[in-house]
Amino acid sequence: MSTRPGSERPGGDGLAANAMGTKDLVFTVLAALAPLTLIVAVAPLHFLKGGAAVPGAYLVAGVVMALFAVGFMTMSRYVRNAGAFYATITRGLGRPVGSGAATLALLAYNTLQISTYGALGLYATDTFKKYTGMSLPWWVFALGAVALVAWLGYRGIHTSARILGILLVLEIAVLVVMAVCVLAKGGAGGTSFTSFSPGTVFKPSNAAMFTLVFGAFMGFESTAIFSEEARGGIRTVRRATYIAVGFIAVFYALITWTIVQAIGADGIAAAAAKNTAGLVIAVFDQYTPSPVSAVMQLLLLTSAFAALLALHNAANRYLFALGREGLMPSAFGRTHPRTRAPHMAGGAQTLLAAAVIVVWAVSGLDPYLELLLWGSAIGFLGIIVLWALCCLAVISYLRRNHPEAGPWRTLIAPGLSFLALCVILVLAVANVSLLTGAGTAVNAVLLGLCVFVFVSGIASALSLRSRAPRRYAVLAKTTLDEATDAVPAARA
Repeated sequence: MSTRPGSERPGGDGLAANAMGTKDLVFTVLAALAPLTLIVAVAPLHFLKGGAAVPGAYLVAGVVMALFAVGFMTMSRYVRNAGAFYATITRGLGRPVGSGAATLALLAYNTLQISTYGALGLYATDTFKKYTGMSLPWWVFALGAVALVAWLGYRGIHTSARILGILLVLEIAVLVVMAVCVLAKGGAGGTSFTSFSPGTVFKPSNAAMFTLVFGAFMGFESTAIFSEEARGGIRTVRRATYIAVGFIAVFYALITWTIVQAIGADGIAAAAAKNTAGLVIAVFDQYTPSPVSAVMQLLLLTSAFAALLALHNAANRYLFALGREGLMPSAFGRTHPRTRAPHMAGGAQTLLAAAVIVVWAVSGLDPYLELLLWGSAIGFLGIIVLWALCCLAVISYLRRNHPEAGPWRTLIAPGLSFLALCVILVLAVANVSLLTGAGTAVNAVLLGLCVFVFVSGIASALSLRSRAPRRYAVLAKTTLDEATDAVPAARA
């Protein structure tokens, strides 16, 4: 079955066609990555494990993800569906594996989103106490954010894209100000480019660092999730994807390089070990005017909130796609008749997030160690598996059905990225305690959950095949025809 852009099938299950341009897609993807939060809260851990090599590692990761994007975007020309990973993997590797990928994607995006409420709650608690002298528990702010995210998601993708664009520009601006101030003052002792030296970047001791650095790219592929709402079809999605990958690699490399300059290449690892949480804040305090540092700490809140909203929209659309396909209750595959937002899926995601926060609050679990880290680790591991499966699916589908796209797009680029991602997956599992901050028992449960969810998805598809073979036969067939996007493969 096929749906053209702008058309809506009975039942009100059509997303808002032509709602997002290239800028909207880029802003939505980058907002999900929370650049300011990553640099302030996560990059110090990268420095702890890789020292001065971190900036160069971002460029290496960017090359791998650009190779991934080549195949993924070629595939998206033929498979345009809000369940991006699900649709791609199903077409290439079969319906059972695609169903497993779909449930794993649901788990990954939801854990990434819900775990971020832990970060926002902590930032909000500290900021509120600093400016009012009063102390409120983290979950009060987290539940308030749940309500606001739900409302903005309900209002539709237009409203979300505008909010995300504003917040993203602000957090990028404050990082640029920091970088300019560091370079203007000369840093800790002259300009050094050792961070980009192959001898520095590819040291065997940097294995754990690469695991963490690839996590900075989680979510860039969500451009394809919004493909049904993209104005200009796959060309817009493709353009936004490459812009996002390039920006992540270059911007993070430059910002982390200026932090290395601020502290010194020889001392950055030691400084991160001494003050992991406050490393970047100390750079702001030392090199920028005090108002800039104060604004940065306020923008940490908006950065976390922007990530929550972007990830909420991504998770919604996966659940929407699975409801439409029949792998989840069909109610989730409906959209609001006015805003075209997947409001039923959004409501379910909101209730899940609120329930997790309440359970954590009642149980007295730590919002950082036992929510942010655990949830982020599950999301990261799930996304890496999905990236790797996508590479195999792209090769399988395109080599069978569209060899005219050429060996670069159908084999070489996705094959190279698959090999690199397998290495990163092995490193991630080997260093899972670094991702989770937990012991062996907890790590086993978290890894087991990923496996269980993936296997459950496969079982669901097999059950559907026996119970309703007609429904099974059309899984992942929902796509949008794009007569206007019939660009020859050699020009794509």
